[in-house]
Amino acid sequence: MSKVSIRTPDIVIGRLPIYLRVLEHIASNGTRVTSSQEMGEHLGISPAQIRKDLSHFGEFGKQGTGYDVVYLRKQLQRILGLQQDWDVALIGAGAVGKAIMRYAGFRGRGFHIAAVFDNDDSKIGRKINNLKILHVNVLKSTIHQMGIRMAMITVPSEQAQKVADMLVEASVEAVLNYAPVNLIVPPEVHVQHIDPVVGLQHMTYYLSSYSTLTQG
Repeated sequence: MSKVSIRTPDIVIGRLPIYLRVLEHIASNGTRVTSSQEMGEHLGISPAQIRKDLSHFGEFGKQGTGYDVVYLRKQLQRILGLQQDWDVALIGAGAVGKAIMRYAGFRGRGFHIAAVFDNDDSKIGRKINNLKILHVNVLKSTIHQMGIRMAMITVPSEQAQKVADMLVEASVEAVLNYAPVNLIVPPEVHVQHIDPVVGLQHMTYYLSSYSTLTQG
């Protein structure tokens, strides 16, 4: 099995978790063999696109016989590095941070929020899901001690870059950013942005008169 190429487009990497999710759904129904056609029907993605994406990482099925669901799921987990549980630091114990802390979807999916930080003295020492909120002053030492490589930022936009700088100093390699601002980080640090406003703006295009004119 070939390793992922450094030339693999990031948009392809971004679709792998979606493929993994649909395989988990298919497996939960007791299905043992699937096809790119069936996966595409679940996802609204063309079978050809699915086959092309998977071909970046090797051959996982045979024409006419489809994909072994359990095998393909395990291979995607391997490619995505989900054969282990990843400790994640969360910075920002406000409303968004608390909601993420209480989200049960991380369990069994390869991620564990191992530390939570804030700069509000009134929150320090309090617990969310039995995890004590720590002051950002100990962020670097705690992350080093725990060997954490991933973090989520849920602070206001004006604080996000400062937090990102602290995470870079703490040798964090991947950041999921909920703050509505673009972060400046070294090229070796991977950042994913989650901004619901951008998502809504994307969708309003399809509701606008301009979309009707250009597509009609």
